[in-house]
Amino acid sequence: MADFGGDVEAFRADARAWIEANLPASLRSPEGRRAAMGGRGADAKLWRQRVADKGWGAPTWPAAYGGGGLSRQEARVLAEEMAKAGAFNPIGGLGIMSIGPTILELGTEAQKARHLPHIARGEREWCQGYSEPGAGSDLAALQTRCEDKGDHWLVNGQKIWTSVANLADWCFCLVRTDPAAKKHEGISCLLINMKDPGVETRPIPLINGDSPFCETFFTDVKAAKDDVIGPLNGGWTIAKRLLQFERDNISIGLGAGAPGSPAAPMGVEAYAKRYVGLDDDGRLADADLRSRLVAHKMENQAFQLTLSRAADEAKSNQGPSNAASIMKYAGAKIAQDRAELIVESLGHNGLGWEGDGYEGQELTQTRAWLRSKANSIEGGSSEINLNVVSKRVLGLPDPK
Repeated sequence: MADFGGDVEAFRADARAWIEANLPASLRSPEGRRAAMGGRGADAKLWRQRVADKGWGAPTWPAAYGGGGLSRQEARVLAEEMAKAGAFNPIGGLGIMSIGPTILELGTEAQKARHLPHIARGEREWCQGYSEPGAGSDLAALQTRCEDKGDHWLVNGQKIWTSVANLADWCFCLVRTDPAAKKHEGISCLLINMKDPGVETRPIPLINGDSPFCETFFTDVKAAKDDVIGPLNGGWTIAKRLLQFERDNISIGLGAGAPGSPAAPMGVEAYAKRYVGLDDDGRLADADLRSRLVAHKMENQAFQLTLSRAADEAKSNQGPSNAASIMKYAGAKIAQDRAELIVESLGHNGLGWEGDGYEGQELTQTRAWLRSKANSIEGGSSEINLNVVSKRVLGLPDPK
């Protein structure tokens, strides 16, 4: 990787040239991108391989662990250039978004060497074992037990809303290692191999027809003693730090052109112009929709500028803070507004579920609108993020 000496525009030119030279032609169309995002086809695998070899699957991680060694600002520029080219980072998921940065910051050297290179190359899928049927927003009420059996841990319990658990290789899981301690103090963060005996997953169908979330059951599952991240019974601190990474990465994704984000290549205006039409003065024919599109565009631009400023401020390499909750909340709201405006612009074309009477992109946007409802839940609900901002950023007292 070239040393740009902090010259972001020089890096932008280099990134643009690399993407142009390495992105397979078949992936430049919407259909090709959809296929690549599913990992299907030879070109999708080739693109994944090239990005992994470049280290840009985990652009800000050290090269020693398979990353690209970029600054946060350079990583944001890279995401912008990929979005402009109609490309996307084919290596993602919770390994990149959540547990990878946590291991990088808080894991042992052995844990880093064991897991990070595989994550950076997209060779292992991760899931997050946090929520339980009786522990959602009150996560510290979790009851999944983890007993010390001398040479291993023994785990029994249930998790819910575990994204891609049925496909995952590993799970970063909050477990109760000291039942006698106060509920926030008896929790540890444990890495569990999802292929081990005793692990069972059951996909949960969602309103948009997908089943990315699962119920997950652990029955006498054995885990290695050195698979605890951070100190024993210190999992609550680890969990909060991991969520900062997750919220930070979600907000960056929403801002830099991730699928369904406000900066995605085909924006609201393109749909509105095509389906609503223009008046004699070349303006959007629906005045009310036009004013709301303008407001949305202004809010999104403010979000983009704030992300850029946050990237500049992050040059200290301190990583995300509680302010990530602000960005996660704002990004989720903008993404949901965008999805609703697109479906409204589509009119009756946005009511389809299947059949020859609808174009593929129309059906995709209907499902994307339904999927966007989860934007304000994943990574901590909007209500929880607002509480974090209230307490940890603004310093407001608890209500009496």
